[in-house]
Amino acid sequence: MRERVIAYVDGFNLYFGLKSKGWKRYYWLNQKAMIQNLLNQNQDLSLIKYFTSRVSFPPDKVKRQGDYLEALMTLSDLKIYYGKYQMNKQECRRCGNIQFVPNEKMTDVNIAVEILKDAYRDKFDTAFLVSADSDLSAPVQAIKELFPAKRIIVGFPPNRSSFVLTQLASAFINIGRRTFAKSVFPDEVAKPDGFILRKPHEWS
Repeated sequence: MRERVIAYVDGFNLYFGLKSKGWKRYYWLNQKAMIQNLLNQNQDLSLIKYFTSRVSFPPDKVKRQGDYLEALMTLSDLKIYYGKYQMNKQECRRCGNIQFVPNEKMTDVNIAVEILKDAYRDKFDTAFLVSADSDLSAPVQAIKELFPAKRIIVGFPPNRSSFVLTQLASAFINIGRRTFAKSVFPDEVAKPDGFILRKPHEWS
């Protein structure tokens, strides 16, 4: 039988996994291609839900992220869900200087809400969760208890893992370099209005 699949991608968990490996060339990642390259032949991808927050500085990073999000918006069957950044005060223990460090908020809550809603509405047979955030163990556990026929597959980004998610998930995989290499956008992506988005040269 065919399986309906919805993918839930923790954008920052994936980004920092790639960053930890120095894999900038894969930042220009086609999320739909990545998921499709990980599915089995009997699985049909219904939708990708991509979770992130917009950065507000510095300007060059804002531009790169904006271009990438616009490239993602050219994909069919992909929706973007936004959290927010919260500025947290951090004091240096040695010198007492205070700086404000941005902390991304709400992604885990947004993922939990969406995956539980979709399970309740019977939108998927299998959920494909791309994250190693152990905070997501709560909704995974709830789906196992309330909807035992549904499966949750966890895809761990590079250098990321969660023991509790490996124990709760129906199965898990470590997303490897070969998958990313097969899943990048072309250097130029055309928007529906004809505008051309170009891969940032810093990501080469």
